[in-house]
Amino acid sequence: MNLNEVIGRRLKAMRGQKNWSLDQAAKATGVSKPMLSQIERGESNPTVSTLWKIANGLGVSFSSFLEENQPAIKQVNTADVEPIENQDGTFLVSPLFPIEPKKSFEIYAVELLPGCHYTSEPHAPGVEEYLLLQEGSLSLTVHREDFQLSSGQNIRFAADYVHVYKNQGRGPAKLIMIIYYP
Repeated sequence: MNLNEVIGRRLKAMRGQKNWSLDQAAKATGVSKPMLSQIERGESNPTVSTLWKIANGLGVSFSSFLEENQPAIKQVNTADVEPIENQDGTFLVSPLFPIEPKKSFEIYAVELLPGCHYTSEPHAPGVEEYLLLQEGSLSLTVHREDFQLSSGQNIRFAADYVHVYKNQGRGPAKLIMIIYYP
């Protein structure tokens, strides 16, 4: 089963758990009814931004669309994980360890290609992001405050504000992102 089908099946199940129509889900998420329907049928390749809108509107984690059950031991090769991209393909998010029951975090490998400028909408109150920059450089703006990171530098911030990731360097910026949900 491909990633679009997994996302579609999970979205449909979550909407069903809430007893929401497509109209109700569209109003809560800010994503159009036709787009939600296409995603549920596995006919659309949703962007990172679209999945974040849906997750925030449904009150679930981003990774809850990606995996249903977690084994007791899971080994992940980043190269084997299919990334989810933003509209222009410069912000790639690979879910390494999706959120699990009784755990309050999820872990991603993120790559920002040169020229990337990605704006993330605020997460739910209390959510924090931890960024561990492995390679390259990153400009980060959180609630109108700017931060410059280079390889080996890390940052934690309250993610319930708009935050902007930028790669103004010549090479890719690669990082590990941990999202904590209180």
